[in-house]
Amino acid sequence: MTIKTLHSFLIKRINKSIKPGDCVLMRSPDPSKPYVAKLKKIESESRGSNVSVHVQWYYRPEETIGGRKQYHGSKEVFLSDHHDVQSAETIEGKCTVHTFKRYMKLEAVGNDEFFCRFQYVSATGDFNPNKAVVFHPSCIDMTAEEAKAMEHFFCPSCLSDDQKLLQSSHVLYRHSSMKV
Repeated sequence: MTIKTLHSFLIKRINKSIKPGDCVLMRSPDPSKPYVAKLKKIESESRGSNVSVHVQWYYRPEETIGGRKQYHGSKEVFLSDHHDVQSAETIEGKCTVHTFKRYMKLEAVGNDEFFCRFQYVSATGDFNPNKAVVFHPSCIDMTAEEAKAMEHFFCPSCLSDDQKLLQSSHVLYRHSSMKV
């Protein structure tokens, strides 16, 4: 039996063409949370039957050794070192995995869009990079010392209008009390 590498393949069931480099949704035990993978290679037997895909898995935070943390986004996935070969029949759709920076600029996020800011080592549970930058104090007119002294931080971009008014009154109070 001869195996040949394909440059692309049409998944008739979903009427989508796939190629290496694409991100795809793969069948999982929980239909509401399909697995996410990056296609590395597509192969078929010489007759064009039994198409298989070589994938590199993305993990969701809850699938990692450390589990989901407070700072993980609901659409966050991690590119892992876990590679596998699956039947092309397990592909349920295509998706997009953005960088965090690009994801934050999206005006609307679809069901098939994710972001990745870490790589994950599945055997050890290590991440690269091993920490997340949550915010820069200077971006919100705050010193590093003030940021370290804070008990809680609320992102101005994520607050509702009412919350922003309340937050800005606290900021004004904080700045005016510091000058006294």
